[in-house]
Amino acid sequence: MAERRPVIITCAITGAIHTPSMSPHLPATAADIFASATAAAEAGAAILHLHARDEETGKPDQSVEGFARIVPQIAGATRAVLNLTTGGSPYMTVEERVRPAAHFAPQLASLNMGSMNMGLFPMLGRYPEISGWEKDHLEGSRDLVFRNSYKDIAAVLDACSGNGTRFEFECYDTAHLYNLAWFADQGLVKPPFFVQTVFGLLGGIGAHPDDVAHMRRTALRLFGDDMVWSVLGAGAHQMKIAAQSIAGGGHVRVGLEDSLWSGPGEPATSNAGQVRTAAALIHAMGCRVATPEEAAQLLDLRERREMPVA
Repeated sequence: MAERRPVIITCAITGAIHTPSMSPHLPATAADIFASATAAAEAGAAILHLHARDEETGKPDQSVEGFARIVPQIAGATRAVLNLTTGGSPYMTVEERVRPAAHFAPQLASLNMGSMNMGLFPMLGRYPEISGWEKDHLEGSRDLVFRNSYKDIAAVLDACSGNGTRFEFECYDTAHLYNLAWFADQGLVKPPFFVQTVFGLLGGIGAHPDDVAHMRRTALRLFGDDMVWSVLGAGAHQMKIAAQSIAGGGHVRVGLEDSLWSGPGEPATSNAGQVRTAAALIHAMGCRVATPEEAAQLLDLRERREMPVA
């Protein structure tokens, strides 16, 4: 009997898109992020994609001190690969965004591969009760460019690559794949490339199956066997796109950063629940859930190190 293919589940715990008023289950304090991350790892997430939030307001917090409240604790409680965001929030500068990854030197960090309009404002229609900074966060995206210039991308590479950190290359559209290929051609990034293709956010590529197939074909043509391909489907698209990736030999990302839903009209109650749904899908499609050690091997990550404190 053929050995079943291991599929990496990444779980993005809280992010910087959704706000606390949208769901009582969105982790906003350090204690909640820790509990949610460890539960997701126990449920089968090989990689934990981490953002921090302000303890009082729940706003995205890209300070080293904010990450110090969660990173060493999660590292000590799980075997999962920790993936620290350098995306932070689209309202932040790249200098702010890269500080936690540069300080903690994780095995993996995210890296956005191009600038884009990031339209969060349609969520105002779904959450009319939102006020204060949360409303401003969404409304401001009508005139928001999430800047990831070539200079910005190079700055993140310069700040992190010397620590042995590798990258989850987040690609929201076809041009971002070509940007990654350019950096590869210059010898500034090395394979295997962990290509996280993102679908369904306003300002990026859509979530139609043809969009997923187009991004996969383009990525395969550009990177071939040097790529580890994964997908992220925003909102209600999450599991449909995950299934398409599994069927095409890829990997999946789930989590409350990307979707507050567990099914049609059914709000998600935990990150671990989404991980379990993805794991069931992986098993149903004849594959198996990759362990953290298998994920590290597939991505050619260096060995874990003890995380520093702030």
